[in-house]
Amino acid sequence: MQRRTLIAIAAALCLAGPAFAEDSTPPAKLDPNDTINLDLTYGRVVIRLRPDLAPKMVERVKQLCHEHFYDGTPFHRVIDGFMAQGGDPTGTGEGGSKYPNVPAEFSGTAHFVRGAVGAARTSDPDTANSQFFIMFAANPSLDGQYTIWGNVVSGMEFVDKIKRGAGDSGIVQGPDKIVKMRLASDPS
Repeated sequence: MQRRTLIAIAAALCLAGPAFAEDSTPPAKLDPNDTINLDLTYGRVVIRLRPDLAPKMVERVKQLCHEHFYDGTPFHRVIDGFMAQGGDPTGTGEGGSKYPNVPAEFSGTAHFVRGAVGAARTSDPDTANSQFFIMFAANPSLDGQYTIWGNVVSGMEFVDKIKRGAGDSGIVQGPDKIVKMRLASDPS
């Protein structure tokens, strides 16, 4: 009986995948100009930006962080075992920033694993703007279909606490909100 339990635990750990989007350990030193501190009521989530994969989307996110755009925006769509989506100031999933949309920047080298941060969009690949999502678990069907612009390097346990939505839509009633989202190099 003990052997079966150990095999089941080992299998579960193998299927769980890494906590980070590209490797299982965070970089030794993060560049503060390419690192975001996303503060939730539960704690701080640190996101390493990936300008090597999505330079245009990373620039947009940096711009919005400098403007404090994300502060107070809700995680309006959260699907257990899939992802948490936020970055819409209206909280409806229909909103964005005042800036034009960003064209798709798909990469064949990055994958939507636990902790990957992607650009949300409509069915048109070139409609990313301000909304983003953080993966709770791997979903290879998104690879090459959505832009990856970052990965969580610490604080994933706080992302896991974000309030889930109901049903397949994942729309959240009384959603958790971003307290503050800034570049690590930003003094404010």
